[in-house]
Amino acid sequence: QVQLVESGGGLAQAGGSLRLSCAASGRTGDVYAMGWFRQAPGKEREFVAAISYLGNSKLYADSVKGRFGISRDDIKTTLYLQMTSLKPEDTGVYYCASSRSIVAVRSGPEYDYWGQGTQVTVSS
Repeated sequence: QVQLVESGGGLAQAGGSLRLSCAASGRTGDVYAMGWFRQAPGKEREFVAAISYLGNSKLYADSVKGRFGISRDDIKTTLYLQMTSLKPEDTGVYYCASSRSIVAVRSGPEYDYWGQGTQVTVSS
């Protein structure tokens, strides 16, 4: 089993920044590509960003491209999401996920393990 724990969520004003972190533990040998998803109140969970195992390929949702940056540490057990120019529509619970895929993937079913989520609230 892989455990994923997110941190760094909170309240921010529109135009502000937050940095999310996700720490992986347990069978980290099963952690390859990783990603961030979010779920706004009353909406389905949606893809935000993903990074390949080697960190050389990244994918972003159109809604966050140019504002968010995904990265991971060299030992590949910590994932980050730097969020800038935040908008009220970025509000939601942000989930970290890990996959056995080598390449970055957008689809939720491609991910094997999920964190519990961290709340991000952006006020206008």
